[in-house]
Amino acid sequence: MEHVNGTDKGNVVLYALSTCGWCQKTKELLREMGVAFDYTFVDLLDGKEQDDAMNRVEKFNPAGSFPTLVINNEKAIVGFREQEIREALGQ
Repeated sequence: MEHVNGTDKGNVVLYALSTCGWCQKTKELLREMGVAFDYTFVDLLDGKEQDDAMNRVEKFNPAGSFPTLVINNEKAIVGFREQEIREALGQ
């Protein structure tokens, strides 16, 4: 996990792919909003680490698609949904 500093809006975690344009847009949006978040590029993980990350993604997003943004371990936003992300993080 990589951490990006910003305003604390709870536990915000982005599961992404390094080659995914929508994942990059989601990451840029979070930075633009000034939100503190953690992210990981699941495709760059190996073996058990990648399996564990996919299990976490599929817990919130059974389709296992990207980007998957998890907020406070209870709400997941799948895909680049700017308005939904802004509303969920109070902007």
